[in-house]
Amino acid sequence: MVGVVAEVPFPPDVGEFFPEPVVHGWAPWLTKFPFLVWLAVAIVILFFLIAYRSPKLVPTRTQWIAESIYGFVRKGIAEDVIGPEGVRFAPYLASLFCFILVTNMFGLVPGIQMSPNAHIAFPAILALLSWVLYNYVGVREHGLLKYLKLSVVPPAPWYMLWLLVPIEIFTTLLMRPFTLALRLFANMFAGHMILVVFTLGGFVLANADSVLIRPISLLSWAMAIAMTGLELLVAVLQAYVFTLLTASYVSGSLSTEH
Repeated sequence: MVGVVAEVPFPPDVGEFFPEPVVHGWAPWLTKFPFLVWLAVAIVILFFLIAYRSPKLVPTRTQWIAESIYGFVRKGIAEDVIGPEGVRFAPYLASLFCFILVTNMFGLVPGIQMSPNAHIAFPAILALLSWVLYNYVGVREHGLLKYLKLSVVPPAPWYMLWLLVPIEIFTTLLMRPFTLALRLFANMFAGHMILVVFTLGGFVLANADSVLIRPISLLSWAMAIAMTGLELLVAVLQAYVFTLLTASYVSGSLSTEH
């Protein structure tokens, strides 16, 4: 397009995901991402403390929301996926769901508009926690050797095990945390970049030299609004999927069958 000049102060690029330290020369790791993570932790803790500070038989709105979230995770994920034993994992799963949901929502908050999960380090840590949990549960339930046998030795003819066992080790023990982390990271990263492209693209088009091109900026902004709604759905869905898969892996660790 001739005459279109992108005069925006901050064009979208991957540098957004590597922000400058808050205090230069002191702690290079202390960027806005750690602050957002701690803010999410504070929000989740304060919300449930406020919701249950004085529980009522007829719940208040805040108490009802808190009970609904916990009940959804406990019934809809922990018990449905793991079974009766899932109740003891419900607090972790509910905390995981709420934390991921809040951090995902940061990507839609004006002034923040960036989820820590758009940086691979944070989904990787969450995936590592889940990986440690379900392997610990499996070893504790069956013992190390039996757990490894249940996990990586499929019910197949002995002459096929030389091929199947390495595949099972790779997919079951090694790849699960990577796929957990990459799924969450990729969705948050892509969602942020799409919103930035459509939003800033609108300003680029609005400042175009050609008056015939400028009205297209309205279409770009309309797409940004539509994609914001889609990103809201993705934020909730990814929190649910991450929690659901964690519960599924815990269920597999408790199972007595491959």
